Amino acid sequence: MQTCALCNATAADTALTCGHCGADLRRFSTRAVALRRLQANPRVRAVRISLAQDSCPACEELSGTYPKESVPALPHPACAHPHGCRCFYEPVLSDTAVLSTVAR
Repeated sequence: MQTCALCNATAADTALTCGHCGADLRRFSTRAVALRRLQANPRVRAVRISLAQDSCPACEELSGTYPKESVPALPHPACAHPHGCRCFYEPVLSDTAVLSTVAR
């Protein structure tokens, strides 16, 4: 399932537009918005695609770390899981020392 970042309505992985507000889900799904934010963040040097423990074989092949300019779009179009693609983006930071000092 996809979630529209504009109205929070859910849609099937195959939907291109939000059934509630008509937004283009290729641009305004929560995952698409999250990816753009990660790509715009100068501290993010790469983006990792992580998956649910029981992901389908297609999603397992997608799992990994990508340069932030060439991250595949989610949901994975070949996902065969009955609950849809549950892959998500995680940042790989260039400077983790700053985070450890802030957390203290």
